[in-house]
Amino acid sequence: MSAHMRTAPKRIAVDLGSQSYEVVVGPGARDLLSEMLPAAAKKVVVVTQPSVGVEVEPGRPATVVELPDGEQAKTLASVEMLCRAFVDASLSRDDAVVAVGGGVTTDVAGLAAALYHRGIGYVNVATTLLGQVDAAIGGKTGVNLPEGKNLAGVFWQPAGVICDTDVLATLPGRELASGRGEMAKYAFLGDEPPGTALLRLPIDEQVARCVGIKVAVVASDERESDRRVLLNYGHTLAHALEAARLTSPEDIPTDTGGLERDKAGLKHGEAVAIGLVFAAELARRMGRIDEARVDLHRRVVSGFGLSYDVPGGSVASDLVTLMARDKKARGDLSFVLDGPHGVELVRGVDAALVTDTLVEMGCEP
Repeated sequence: MSAHMRTAPKRIAVDLGSQSYEVVVGPGARDLLSEMLPAAAKKVVVVTQPSVGVEVEPGRPATVVELPDGEQAKTLASVEMLCRAFVDASLSRDDAVVAVGGGVTTDVAGLAAALYHRGIGYVNVATTLLGQVDAAIGGKTGVNLPEGKNLAGVFWQPAGVICDTDVLATLPGRELASGRGEMAKYAFLGDEPPGTALLRLPIDEQVARCVGIKVAVVASDERESDRRVLLNYGHTLAHALEAARLTSPEDIPTDTGGLERDKAGLKHGEAVAIGLVFAAELARRMGRIDEARVDLHRRVVSGFGLSYDVPGGSVASDLVTLMARDKKARGDLSFVLDGPHGVELVRGVDAALVTDTLVEMGCEP
């Protein structure tokens, strides 16, 4: 496609009063970075990871700081390292951080920006599909603890978010698959009836549709006190699967070549895809939905090219223990589940029912 035929990036407003900002979606969106930074910012620190390989032009003097690649960078130690790098770069309260990367980068850099000088501005430049449809938007920052995913963090809204769909062309297949897993949940959220329509849109429109749904939810419930919890659809089991991997290093094979799906290789969106079908199966067992609705979940997940098979060696009792630590839980097992009125939070789910559903899906008891 020639340059003059390119579609202009779409601007989607996040209405949060004095904390309002825009998410810019489309080809070439990162060219708008300079205008999205806080006007008072005289210098910036660009936070990225070695594998990202996306360059940006902030229009101000910039220092580049790299986090280690991978999920292992989501630690409090990384946050301290970034804050000390901000000191070395002489960032003032008026200056800004630019996070360039996927969810790991935006989560860690956002938390560091929230803590440094008790909060400075930052812009997320999301370079993965997962980041563009979810992690970079909404001001949720955080890192992992040994006990589980995203257990330490704060809400700190960015000054803007850039979702340049040009960068998706260079993503490895597994990274695209991970983003599609997160995208699949949006087929069951928003105002339209659940279905497979999202599957048929071009990538730019898919991202914009997902962003629009997330932005509407965030604007109505910034601090996840009510409606925003629906964005965790499929995530309760997903986070447990990821935590089981993080806390069981002895189970991680030394060679996980190819596309083998195991505890070492399961990506976040792949885990969410499994979690969506699990949530549907659990809702069916509870009499909330019928088998046809469960099958719709399977068709959406499969339509995005994803599996909903639980990784081999997963133990139901271990996963139930991890799910009880989920941030939605209040001393019980809580899940976002489909039902006659759509997706909603359900508390006090019977552990035996959860275990039976996991075993039915292939977990060991």
